[in-house]
Amino acid sequence: MKNMPVFDKVDPSLLEIMPYRYVGKNINVCIETEEFTCLCPWTGLPDYAYLIINYTPAKSVVELKSLKMYLQSFRMVGMVHESVVNKILEDLVKAVKPENMSVELEFAVRGGITTTVSAQYHRKADKREKVKGKR
Repeated sequence: MKNMPVFDKVDPSLLEIMPYRYVGKNINVCIETEEFTCLCPWTGLPDYAYLIINYTPAKSVVELKSLKMYLQSFRMVGMVHESVVNKILEDLVKAVKPENMSVELEFAVRGGITTTVSAQYHRKADKREKVKGKR
C-alpha cells in the first residue's frame, strides 16, 4: 500500500500536542486500548497488552490519532515489559508536561503468567527532588 508507515523503532516524534483550553482546571484524562503490541526481545513473539494512561493536563493534551501512531511504533520493537511502560511514560511526560501521569500495561497470559507493570510521574514531586539535590 502507498504511504503506509513502517514501524520498526519507537518514534516519539509522532506525538502531537494540543493546547488545554482550561488551564488551572484539574481534570483526569483516561486513555485505554486493548490493541497495544510489542515484541518479546528473546523470542521475537508478539506481546499483547491492555494499556491505560491517566493524566492531569497542565497546559497541553496529547492528540489521540498521534498517540495511536506512536503506540503502533512499538509493534516491531523488542522490549521487556518494564522498559515499555517507562518509555511510554518518559515520552508522554516530555511531550505533554502534565501535572501527573500514570501508565499501566496489563500484558496477556504468556506461559501461564500475566504481568502488570505501572509507572507514575508527579510534577510537584520532581520539583522537590531537584531542590533536595541542590543541598
